[in-house]
Formats: sequence, C-alpha cells, structure tokens
Amino acid sequence: MRLERGDAVGLTRALVRTDSRNPSLVSGGPGEGEAARLLAGVLEAWGFRVEVQEVAPGRPNVIARVGTPGANALLFNGHLDVVGVEGMRHAPFDAEERDGRIYGRGAADMKAGVAAMCAAAALAADDLSHGELIVAAVVDEEFASHGTRALVDRGVRADAAIVAEPTGLAVMPAHRGFVWITLTFRGRAAHGSRWELGVDAIRHAGLVLAELDALDRGELTRHTHRLLGHASLHASLIAGGTGMSTYPDHCELKVERRTMPGETPAQVMAEVETACARVRARRPELRVEIAVTLAQNPSDVSTNAPIVRALTDALTQQAIPVRTEGMSAWTDCALLNEAGMPAICFGPGDIAVAHADEEYVDIEEIPRAAAVLERLARNWCGTGPESLWRS
Repeated sequence: MRLERGDAVGLTRALVRTDSRNPSLVSGGPGEGEAARLLAGVLEAWGFRVEVQEVAPGRPNVIARVGTPGANALLFNGHLDVVGVEGMRHAPFDAEERDGRIYGRGAADMKAGVAAMCAAAALAADDLSHGELIVAAVVDEEFASHGTRALVDRGVRADAAIVAEPTGLAVMPAHRGFVWITLTFRGRAAHGSRWELGVDAIRHAGLVLAELDALDRGELTRHTHRLLGHASLHASLIAGGTGMSTYPDHCELKVERRTMPGETPAQVMAEVETACARVRARRPELRVEIAVTLAQNPSDVSTNAPIVRALTDALTQQAIPVRTEGMSAWTDCALLNEAGMPAICFGPGDIAVAHADEEYVDIEEIPRAAAVLERLARNWCGTGPESLWRS
C-alpha cells in the first residue's frame, strides 16, 4: 500500500485493519504474515533496506535499516502479533475512529508503537550520518517471544534499544519478570464415607495455597523496586477430583509469581518448596511434584544509562513532560538486555487497555511518540548533542 513517508497515523490504521492474531494463542489465528508483508512493502517504499526473515512457517520478522552501518547503532523493536478478540465490544479490525481514538485489537498493544517507530526512522533517515538505525517488527511476543529470540540468535545487535510498547509517552526502564509453577498433588481415592482410607489431594493443595497466600501478603511485600513496587504471587488455575462422593486422588494447582529485578526462578522454586515443607510438617502424607513450566526474567536499566538520558533529552526537546515509571507487563526488553543491548519501553497508548474488550489508542499520541523517537534517532545516530548523555 502507498502511504506518505513518515505517516504514523496512516500506518497505524493499516496495521490495525490487518488481522495478526497469534496462532499459538488463538486457534485458527492467521499469524503475522500479512501484517509483515504490508509493513515490509511500506518500509521499502520509504527507502529502508529491508529483510524478511521467517521465524516459523508464514510468520516472519521484518528487519529494516537506515543510516550508516557501524558505530552508534540503535534498535527500535515492536511486535506484530495480537491476542484474541472474543468478547470485544467493537469491531476488532475496522480501525474505527471516534472521540479522537483509533479502536481495534492491537491499536495500543502495539501497532501504534510499531507505526510510530517506523515513521520516526523514516523521517530521521536523511540525518543518520554517524550510525545505523535498525527497525525490527517481530512475531510471537504475546506467546513465547520467538521473534525477538530469533532476532538475537541471528546476530542483530545495537548499542541500545527502544521497545515501543504502550507507555503513554512515559519512559519505562524496568519491568517485572514472571515464573509459572505447576504443583501436582497426589492423594488416595476412596469412598467419601471412608475417611480412614482416603487422602484428599484438593485439601492438600488448599493448605499449600494458604502458605503461599501468607508468603504473598508477607515476605513478598518486602521484595521491592524503586519503579515497580513489590513482588507478587497468585493462583491461576486449579483442577482435581472425580466426583462428589470420592476422595480426590489428584489436584493440579498452577501459580504465577511476578518477580523483581535480581530475583531468579531458583529462588521462586525454593519459596514454593518451603511452603510445601511447612504443610508436610503437619501432614506427612503430603505428596506433591513441583515444576517450573515457564520463566521470563525481569528487566532493569539504570535511570542514568545513556539510552534513558538520550530519550529524556528527546522528550525535553519536543517539549513533552518527562515521566519515568515502571512497566507493569513483561516485554521483549528482557531478552534484549540479556543479549547486551540496554532496552527500555516507550510508546503511544495505555497498557491498561491492552488485551481488553475495548482497545484503543489516542490518535494525538502517535505523532508525538514518532516525533520523540525521530529526535532520539537523530541525536543517537546523527549529529545531535550525543555528548550530553554519552559522557
């Protein structure tokens, strides 16, 4: 499709109208292929050097470059996949405009951010004489982040990165991680009247859950971070039993532990094992298997890091108030940081409406975000006052 170079709002509309539901989350979801082809075509027309790299069948990353390869490389990263649309209160892919907003699945999370970062790169392209700007629109962030993992595995590197998640134009240098744990309890089936024979797996799960509740209300409130508040834990899913008059011989409890920077999956596992040990001291018949099913690390970049100072300067230069906050959700920043690229979140939209039954982005935020990112790109890769924050 044809869009005026740097038209962030027009690109947002086009991307929102393109169904890119993640097939790993949504049965029959089409994936990111159509959105990737659309974006690759726009970026080629805007003068980028574009690669389309397949991560899974029909699910490619789009990697576009402008500027001068070499020193002062900066990465703009965003994901093209979206979650399901069941229960939405408006058409999910019409990009309806009303009350100064664009409505649609992915409008906030995060097609407006992708559009803003692409437009910014296009508008800054002619002034990037001292570095390279890499724009990466990736797949699968909403499930297992295979897109950014592939990006890193295939050697894409930069000195720093912006992930254009919805922050409402706040600078977000840190976010929580998470650990998913499954506890499988084994009891002994017996008739409901035979208390002397039965072992109640569901009751044992409840006793362990009470210990985890005490952990959440006590010790975890002391695991704090200056921008993120404190750690937390909640029960996500539970299933067990076979009938009303039968002692349940099994119960599966799944919990999620949101972690602070510095906390590890091993520490979380030890917390859960300690909770089970406390119950076992009272109920020696407790039998439980504990397994980590998925873990993603937190992300934490110093507020004095060059990329934070550079983004703060760009906001100031655009006369936009500087707000520094913590991101509530997990993002691909963690993977980029682990690969040696300090990464922070900044973009248009409100994370509170991501995945919601009503999702939208305020139209005025999109060009404002693009202007800030354009200024950042010029300062980082061009002839801007980079000495102010590189010192």
